[in-house]
Amino acid sequence: MPLRRHSLRFIFASLLGCVALPAMAADYPSRPIRVIVPFAAGSTVDIIARVISDKMSENLGQPFVIENRGGASGTIGQQAVATAAPDGYTLLLHSSSHTVSPSTFAKLPFDTKTDFAGITPLASLPNVLVVSPEKGYKTVANLLAAARANPGKLNFASAGQGSATHLNAEKFKDAANIDAVNIPFKGSSEAVSEVLAGRVDYYFSPIAPVIGQIKEGRLQPLAVGSAERAAVLPDVPTVVEAGVPGAQFNFWIGMLAPAKTPRPIINQLHTAATKALESDAVKARFLELGAQAWTLSPEQFDQYIEKEIGTNADIVQAAGISAQ
Repeated sequence: MPLRRHSLRFIFASLLGCVALPAMAADYPSRPIRVIVPFAAGSTVDIIARVISDKMSENLGQPFVIENRGGASGTIGQQAVATAAPDGYTLLLHSSSHTVSPSTFAKLPFDTKTDFAGITPLASLPNVLVVSPEKGYKTVANLLAAARANPGKLNFASAGQGSATHLNAEKFKDAANIDAVNIPFKGSSEAVSEVLAGRVDYYFSPIAPVIGQIKEGRLQPLAVGSAERAAVLPDVPTVVEAGVPGAQFNFWIGMLAPAKTPRPIINQLHTAATKALESDAVKARFLELGAQAWTLSPEQFDQYIEKEIGTNADIVQAAGISAQ
């Protein structure tokens, strides 16, 4: 008899749990939503997070609170979300670096494939290959000719070892079959300063930090690293158009939640995010940042992330990047 009572209690508790999830989703959101950005305030990811969060807050009727948790190439912020309650009140707004860390860290305190649920990518932000005009490189062909004439002598900047800017440059280097040396910096602003000073030969930079210098003629854009041209730089060819097939790299920013977040909540957040991207204000800000709106269904985003983890692992291995 005691065993039977225990079984009945277990069944009853399970039924209550099944009822609770739809009820929780139906009431969602009923309090502020925390959005963890694993980079410093003022970074491109942070700016995108604030632009999108403001509109999503309007759509869902609750405040979105940005919390910057920088450090360790974004993994500190990732861990905070991976271990958060899967209730839709803690979200991650991250970049392509999300799919790089499994290859550049010997051990992570979370599983990138299984501890997160994709909501949607938000933006594709092509990097732009820039040089100092004083270098005399007018085209990608000029740069490649110099690299081939001086194997191992040219260098390129990156916003840190294993960063998306680093992988973009490594993929370009491999596709172009050149030998150049990575000079890692603590962030994009430092990398840009060194290119402007002529101490570094080239850099695949996010567009936002360099668009002003490009317009002023202080930096020469040679190509964008994406498969399509950037709307804010319509006259700049892609790396493929510039003669380097296979060099394209997609730098993106997207929104994720802890794994096991109820599917109705994931879908609600996806709808709010895609609606935010349709706003004229968001479109205008994205244009200024060189960002292009990009969405996938939650299921498609999960599949994309899993595939990109493998693609980035190949780049890391080919480049000989050591795990931290």
